[in-house]
Formats: sequence, structure tokens, C-alpha cells
Amino acid sequence: MANHAHHHHQEPTGAKLADAARATLEAQNEQWTPMRAAIFDALAAEEKPASAYDIADNVSKARGKRVAPNSVYRILDLFVANNIAMRVESANAYIANAHPGCHHDCIFLVCDICGQVTHIDNDPITSSLRMAAEAAGFTPRRAVIEMRGACNAH
Repeated sequence: MANHAHHHHQEPTGAKLADAARATLEAQNEQWTPMRAAIFDALAAEEKPASAYDIADNVSKARGKRVAPNSVYRILDLFVANNIAMRVESANAYIANAHPGCHHDCIFLVCDICGQVTHIDNDPITSSLRMAAEAAGFTPRRAVIEMRGACNAH
């Protein structure tokens, strides 16, 4: 899963992360099916943001039968809508949300060299952005901020 810098939460990992994701989805009256569980597990196992095609390939190999990328896209869209995954827009890729029960606007730091993504939460920045949008007569739904550069490994 992508790096994450967050200010107040102890973040679940492994089976606890999958349990938190399932609970979040079920709280929205959505089912946690075996396919959704497999896609979430494949996504959470990724070190970097993964495309729907990468996830479809990994789940297909694990299940021994082909999983269509369009099915994966639908599930990933459901995950994003229910805050258990986040989409890195510039990479057309996804990461598992390390804190699915908590709602923050996304700020991603994307390394142009290795592709690593660090997710940070900074409510004062995103609140200011939302207020500026509203002052301009715009109704924000979801803020995704991406900063491209080089991570500290490079």
C-alpha cells in the first residue's frame, strides 16, 4: 500500500484493514462479496498505486480464472465512492484507504522517479481550497490534490 502520513489515527493493516473496509462498505448497505474482498486484498497488497488492469491480472492469477478489468473498474469506483480506496488521478491508479472510516480530502505526493505515492491529510489546506471554491460559486464534491516531484529516496 502507498505510504501515508496521517495525524491522528492508528491505521489498521492486513486482515484488520480488510475488516475495516468491509465494515465501512456494509455501513453503506453494500455487500462485501468474495470478488470485492479479493479486489480489496489485491489493492491493499500493492506497494504503489495499481491500475484496474494490474489488479485484474493479480486477482485472475490468484483465482485461477480471468477477471475482466471492467468488473474491477466498477468495484474500484464503488470503493472510491465509499471511501475504502482512493484514486490517484494523474496515474489512473488506485490505493487502498489506510483509514476507511475517516473522511479527509486527499493530498498525494507522487514521485516522478519511482512512482511511490505518499498520502497526507492536511485539513487546513483542503478547507481553504473548499472555501475558495465556494466563494467562486463552485460546489466541491471531492478534492484530490497531487504534487509531483521526487521522494526522499531520490
